[in-house]
Amino acid sequence: MRPAHCGITPEGWPCIGLTGFSALVFAALGWWPLALVFLALCWFSMHFFRDPERVTPQGEGLAISPADGKVIRIEEKLDPFSGEKRLCISIFMNVFSVHVNRSPVAGTVEDIRYFPGKFVNAAFDKAATDNERCAYSLRDAGGKQWSMVQIAGLVARRIVCRTAIGDTLERGERYGMIRFGSRVDLYLPEGYVAAAQLGQQVFAGQCVVARAGQE
Repeated sequence: MRPAHCGITPEGWPCIGLTGFSALVFAALGWWPLALVFLALCWFSMHFFRDPERVTPQGEGLAISPADGKVIRIEEKLDPFSGEKRLCISIFMNVFSVHVNRSPVAGTVEDIRYFPGKFVNAAFDKAATDNERCAYSLRDAGGKQWSMVQIAGLVARRIVCRTAIGDTLERGERYGMIRFGSRVDLYLPEGYVAAAQLGQQVFAGQCVVARAGQE
């Protein structure tokens, strides 16, 4: 599995390099308005592709957020792998969120499925079935199956997958990212309930969004 670079995610360097180089070229030519525009784009790229380290909570029966953003839905939906109804936590990432995604629990990647599709606003419910997305099936040490779905948004045009079937992920380990505004859906296995609240801002690898053994 390709590891992430600390500080800036690897996918960001081409964009940062291009905008930074363009700013230098326009500045050397004395075209200051364009130089300032590309300097601002370079700063935005560095901000967007940031990849901060996180302190992941430890303990049994905890699932942490797979994404930074706002919890926009907590409802039962059909799991993309089993087809069964499961409680799903939807987290919406805007363009200012960290877009690196992390594993909610420790486990083995059993399946990965890519679905081509549209690019409607990721906050819409139909984005879960209509938009481009990548679904991951993860089996934890207790034998429970988790599903995570990266959903491309209105601006997003690329889903990045850094893991492969058979890989073992630790809780809070990076497994991919989505460029620009997007969403991640987390389907909980039986025996887990949501610990996050609707409208709550959560952070990948840091905030507990589900717990086991509570009804």
